[in-house]
Amino acid sequence: MTADHIDTAARIARDFGATRVVLFGSAVDHPAHARDLDLAVAGVHGWAFYKLGARLDRTLGVPVDLVALDPPTPFSRRIEGAGRVLYDGHIG
Repeated sequence: MTADHIDTAARIARDFGATRVVLFGSAVDHPAHARDLDLAVAGVHGWAFYKLGARLDRTLGVPVDLVALDPPTPFSRRIEGAGRVLYDGHIG
């Protein structure tokens, strides 16, 4: 995984209306050794969520695991605590 993969993924998620994008999993600490990209997003709902996953997979050419941050769940809260925020539309 490269920094370009991560930056591109965050940009695509924003284009789909994501209000928050969080990187989690192995790419947080060791992106060069990550085999896939684990992303959690808020603000993308319904079919758009699945279309986002397909676009990420097609554009990046690497496996992508996409998780919804909303509504909050114990799993999404754990991601928020351990992940790295790539984009937050409520900051800035």
